[in-house]
Amino acid sequence: MTDFRIESDTIGEVKIPAKALWGAQTERSRQNFPTGEKMPLEIIKALLQIKKAAATANKALKTIDGAKADLIVAAIDTLLALSDTALRKDFPLVVYQTGSGTQTNMNVNEVVAHQAAKLNPELEILPNDDVNKGQSSNDLFPTAMNITAAKAVSSLETATQHLIDELKTKQAKYWRTVKIGRTHLQDATPLTFGQEISGWVSALTHDLDYLQTLGKTLSELAIGGTAVGTGLNAAPGFADRIAAKMSEIYHLPFTADTNKFYGLAHHSGLNVVHGAIKTLAADLMKIANDVRFLASGPRAGYGELNIPANEPGSSIMPGKVNPTQAEAITMAAVRVMGNDVVVGLASSQGNFEMNVYKPVLISAFLESAELLTGTMNGFADKMIHGLSVNSERMAELVHRSLMTVTALSPHIGYHESAAIAQAALAAGTDLKTAALKSGLLTEEQYDAWVVPIKMTNIDQQKATHDGTDQGQEG
Repeated sequence: MTDFRIESDTIGEVKIPAKALWGAQTERSRQNFPTGEKMPLEIIKALLQIKKAAATANKALKTIDGAKADLIVAAIDTLLALSDTALRKDFPLVVYQTGSGTQTNMNVNEVVAHQAAKLNPELEILPNDDVNKGQSSNDLFPTAMNITAAKAVSSLETATQHLIDELKTKQAKYWRTVKIGRTHLQDATPLTFGQEISGWVSALTHDLDYLQTLGKTLSELAIGGTAVGTGLNAAPGFADRIAAKMSEIYHLPFTADTNKFYGLAHHSGLNVVHGAIKTLAADLMKIANDVRFLASGPRAGYGELNIPANEPGSSIMPGKVNPTQAEAITMAAVRVMGNDVVVGLASSQGNFEMNVYKPVLISAFLESAELLTGTMNGFADKMIHGLSVNSERMAELVHRSLMTVTALSPHIGYHESAAIAQAALAAGTDLKTAALKSGLLTEEQYDAWVVPIKMTNIDQQKATHDGTDQGQEG
């Protein structure tokens, strides 16, 4: 028994591994383009679902023999039932191939045709004429791109809400826990940790709204445009049937009522939504950095927060605990920012009737969404959930800060207040000592005016907080 079989395409004969379900065009691509990561399985699964819906639509529209359509559906169901590991074996092509994704489309066509032959050797199913009927790679691949992107964004939205919920729990718990504020990396006036967290929550809530608002554009499917957007060789009603089926499968409101010339040549929707993902990444970078800097220490850093000990932090320093979840999510954020350049440049390459940077664009998009979804869940569950405050350290830093002098300005003036702060710094004393030494106010006045909790205006602000305050008011 030979290890290879011979198949042919319009160019000639090709030697293919004997057990492979793919055919000649897939093998040519496998040999011509061996470099880089594999085409995401999410794209493969979406293409299979679209082709299953296409077979059903063609049967209903009487553009394909009913028995052939049923066999195509059965073959695809067999493939979709496989594990990811098993499915990958027959989809070996990489991202860096033809810019239309044609070779991956043909990979799917050939695998479905060969799987159909295994199920019923008596009924011939042809990759181009049957599996690909009414379709072109040029409309099929961007349809799969939008479907997988919309699905990925839905998961990303869920992860974002989860992190918001975990942060809201901490916001409520520490709503009245006073700490020192910092601007320009220097001491500033006090706020509460709950207030600080509320800023993080608001940023993520805005990011979630951006995703939900902009993500609607991904519902527009290019299917039905075929080769250049005119719909040549696609039956009337074909695209609408597929869009309806995709909506049913993925529980998302897809539509084929779109401009097909736009759908083939432009990927503006993916570009703008990835911009929202990049914005989320930027906010996650800021939040994670805040957390890990505030938790720095425990003896020689800010030391205001206590982070969970998830794993040993050093191979040489015993007992060390590192903010690894923050490190993971910030690395993911950096990757997303790089991917945004890829998506933007790829989106700009819609020459004439088709963009030919499709595979790298969707690969970068899906990587960004997957990275942030996974690292946000880890950050929420393995860092924020177990986060606690070092209230004594927070109170100490508030007491030592010179910027509480700001509360004196309305009473004794800005310049006099600055002189007190400078005197305290020069003498190495606390602010109260320098203030009383100035002779500009009494101890009673100082105690009435410099009240850190009142400086936060906490009682004038609205917040939903159901937890028990574990901190100190100061």
